[in-house]
Amino acid sequence: GPAAPEGVGSDLFSLLVGLQHFLCYTCQEYVEDLAKIPRSFLQEANVTLRVIGQSSYHHIEPFCKLTGYCHEIYVDPEREIYKRLGMKRGEEVTSSGPSPHVRSNILPGSMWSLWRVVTGPLFGFQGDPGQQGGTLIVGPSHYIHFIHHDRNRPDHKPINSVLQLVGVQQVDFTGRPSVIHV
Repeated sequence: GPAAPEGVGSDLFSLLVGLQHFLCYTCQEYVEDLAKIPRSFLQEANVTLRVIGQSSYHHIEPFCKLTGYCHEIYVDPEREIYKRLGMKRGEEVTSSGPSPHVRSNILPGSMWSLWRVVTGPLFGFQGDPGQQGGTLIVGPSHYIHFIHHDRNRPDHKPINSVLQLVGVQQVDFTGRPSVIHV
């Protein structure tokens, strides 16, 4: 049959990351790390990365500027995707240990989130703070290969463990310049 048009079903896998909301500091720090994944790493593995937020499309550009994120991003203000994928509302107290992607402590991080709400250029609805996100691997024909439902704000799936599942080269998130062997 004919080849799929570029960008339409031509990727083997999609990584979908549903965020709690754009002003959540743990989500911001997680997306800052997603932004560090080189586009070439994804292209070599035939993988697309898509982030979904639950606010208005007006918040996409400021959020991308803040986090440095340049991959695909969508919004679902009615949270239909979240509901269809079974992403939970409310926070569980359980801990899966410290996240390698959350650098802020809870109190300063929460204060920073509040400061961004009050001083942000688009003060307004950024999503339901009780809605949890998750991470999925979807690949050919919308088949879900893997799903992780976040149980609370810092419960994001470690990025490198998800990249490994889809054959994407691991990324150094420690902040040190990485050495890329060519």
